[in-house]
Amino acid sequence: MQTTLFVIISIAVLGLGWIRFAPTDIDAFHIDPAIANDPGPRGHKVIGLEAPRFDGDPDTVMEALMRVARAEPRVRRLDGSVDEGMLTFVARSKWLGFRDYVTFKAVAEGSQTKLAAISRSRYEIGSDWGTNRERLENWFTKIEQILIE
Repeated sequence: MQTTLFVIISIAVLGLGWIRFAPTDIDAFHIDPAIANDPGPRGHKVIGLEAPRFDGDPDTVMEALMRVARAEPRVRRLDGSVDEGMLTFVARSKWLGFRDYVTFKAVAEGSQTKLAAISRSRYEIGSDWGTNRERLENWFTKIEQILIE
């Protein structure tokens, strides 16, 4: 009985450790949202006509995005830069540290910038319960507020 309990607890601890410390393949997540695979129920993707447009050039919009990301808890930049016009962030859940990868690409469209985005779970299991959609909508609102200032 004690051995079985020990094995079960050990497996649970190892599983949580993998969730927390598994390596990230940057090339798998730092890709243009337009060509990224559809994340299905474990993420949200806005490209093309669905992608929001913001007044200003791509650098200005990406700087606003950086301000939003820096203000968010448990978010860090994974790759990309304002100059590149594409940024990827890692956002972690509060309790277990589940990872979501959030990539943005800014494209100039006249006097506006289209901001294509994809936010998806690291693990291809189940649903994200709308977390990634909510995150993108929240960040887009905050970017708009910064640009109005």
